[in-house]
Amino acid sequence: MFGTGAGCCNPALPWLGFRPLARAEQSVRYISTRGDAPELGLDDVLLTGLARDGGLYVPAAWPRFSTDDIRAMRDLSYPELAARIMAPFAAGTTCGDGLAGVLEDAYAGFTDPQVAPLVQLDGNTWLMELFHGPTLAFKDYALQVLGRLFDRVLRARGERITIVGATSGDTGSAAIEACRDREAIDIFILFPRGRVSPVQQLQMTTVDAVNVHAISLDGTFDTCQDMVKALFNDLALRDRLHLSAVNSINLVRLLPQIVYYFRAALALGAPDRRVAFAVPSGNFGNVYSAYAAAALGLPVDRLVVATNANDILARFFASGRMQIAGVQSTLSPSMDIQVSSNFERLLFDLAGRNGARTGAMLTGLRTEGVFEVTGDMHRQSAVLFDAEAVTDDDTVARIARVHRETSVLIDPHSAVGVEAAVRARRRGALADGVPVVCLATAHPAKFPDAVSRAVGHVPEPPGRIARLGELEEHLTMLPDDYRTVADFIAAHSRTPDRP
Repeated sequence: MFGTGAGCCNPALPWLGFRPLARAEQSVRYISTRGDAPELGLDDVLLTGLARDGGLYVPAAWPRFSTDDIRAMRDLSYPELAARIMAPFAAGTTCGDGLAGVLEDAYAGFTDPQVAPLVQLDGNTWLMELFHGPTLAFKDYALQVLGRLFDRVLRARGERITIVGATSGDTGSAAIEACRDREAIDIFILFPRGRVSPVQQLQMTTVDAVNVHAISLDGTFDTCQDMVKALFNDLALRDRLHLSAVNSINLVRLLPQIVYYFRAALALGAPDRRVAFAVPSGNFGNVYSAYAAAALGLPVDRLVVATNANDILARFFASGRMQIAGVQSTLSPSMDIQVSSNFERLLFDLAGRNGARTGAMLTGLRTEGVFEVTGDMHRQSAVLFDAEAVTDDDTVARIARVHRETSVLIDPHSAVGVEAAVRARRRGALADGVPVVCLATAHPAKFPDAVSRAVGHVPEPPGRIARLGELEEHLTMLPDDYRTVADFIAAHSRTPDRP
């Protein structure tokens, strides 16, 4: 199913010195980026979420697909492709038992038969539509799988969990949709008050299910994300409530996202043709999945990290210096983030997989608001990554231009990705002849104000969005206070260990 020979390793990743997974090994094992937590299998990574040392789990060794392996994937259906790619990560685990059926079921309700279709914008630029799931955002591609895997593992173990997550908009609704009405799960989603679109809020707050709790928190997404990490770092609470995560801090959330990078590249000629991707980026999870696809052997030429005015990632890739600034509200609110959790996984590789070194840099970010990598580490990051920051005015202009030239409507996050790709091509950061795939991460109807500003009319909402305003909201508003949030979750979690 996968190979370890010289032909399968991606030459764009010369710094990845950790060993590839040998054929004889039964399954991938997972280690923490901080280096001081137990090595786990996938079932435990799924239920654990954040490592107990505060780090994030990554594969101890990556499976590598050979060019022949990848070529053989061309005629697979989307669920079959997902099963082929995810199988090495889940071999020998409950997650792996019946995985093909889980994936077939997860994508059965998506509204496009291709699941993640490509739309050509010009001769060398493509849009990959990732909004054909139940909540019209790319998070569905992972969370519809994750909810089902939680069910399988919890049923096998006879356990319950309390899921706690932070969202800048789309993760929350996708997670709620995936976990609603599941008997073994209670889910609490924190989102920043006034910093998600009205549609995004209604998608979270109009779900009438006893196990769902939407919490509006004072502050920004970073505030919500810090709260989730504080809850996980309270080990007594974590153990008592069996806390787990659906954010991309949970590595299993990222694995299904690898699939659509393979899907697009295969459609455009991989493995016999290299492909670039432009990825709207906030918490770095989606673009990390593209990085993982490259580590698996997909011939990725460049990854363009597309940010809005919250440009901490663009500044890092330009200078090697990561420095926190204030969070700005933009037309692409799901990217209004300064502390990108998943960047820790890339930093771990850039630091030679040294957990202590990784932890020291991130401690500096938290205490001093800044850290800087060595010149060699920065050069290594530039082998694969490029980055662009896009203003609101340029976002609106790009929505308008795409619609004018192609009749295609895109949401503001997708527009940031397209604009970044155009700029990268103009600067020569993308090789001549290499197609670039821009990720359309949400349906334009989720952001009607921004789209209307660009094209003069509101996009036609799908029925599931059009009816949201008729439903009753179920919303809890809490301050940014750890004790208040922790007490609320403890009081409403149905885990049997709760006193």
